[in-house]
Amino acid sequence: MPSKQNPKLHSRSTHPLIWLIAILCTIIAIAVVFAGIAIFTGYLILRPKLPYVRTSYAHLESLNYDQYGNMDAKITIHITAVNENSKVHASFSDLKLALNFQGVTIANLVAEPFDVEKNSTFTLPYVVETSSIVLQKTAMDEIDASLKRNKISFILAGDARTRWKVGIIGAVKFWTHLYCQLDFSNNGTSIDSPQCSSKSD
Repeated sequence: MPSKQNPKLHSRSTHPLIWLIAILCTIIAIAVVFAGIAIFTGYLILRPKLPYVRTSYAHLESLNYDQYGNMDAKITIHITAVNENSKVHASFSDLKLALNFQGVTIANLVAEPFDVEKNSTFTLPYVVETSSIVLQKTAMDEIDASLKRNKISFILAGDARTRWKVGIIGAVKFWTHLYCQLDFSNNGTSIDSPQCSSKSD
């Protein structure tokens, strides 16, 4: 009778590369967890607030127009950049605001990049002087109506980029948008509060 041979059992060992990949994945997963905990802890400690800009002062110095629709105006506007963070300073750049009357842009307010120290403000004073802005008939009619009701309105709108560094979270950037209706009485005084604040996204 033929002799029975026991089958040989072969064991396969895991390739070292597989072990290396598994170890690396484990290390990365642990690092991500600890990074998330660190960022969350840093956020709770610093409680960062979004920097923004606001109109802190506005005054209509003069307003003149003729029967041909030519308007001259002089307006003083103060734009204040606000950083309410007590532990980090903020940077502002690309600030561009347009002053409009009845859909006509009468001035553009811009600024070079600047920094605002922690828990502080920085004010940009602007004096807008227009020269012979040509208005359409509807805008001329609006001036007449505004003078009669003792309320002249301008729209100030635009954007600025904000940036600040929040501990280990790193640099954070946002756009902040301002839309403000500036109402003046016939003597140039602002009606109600001129302080409009921007909103970030």
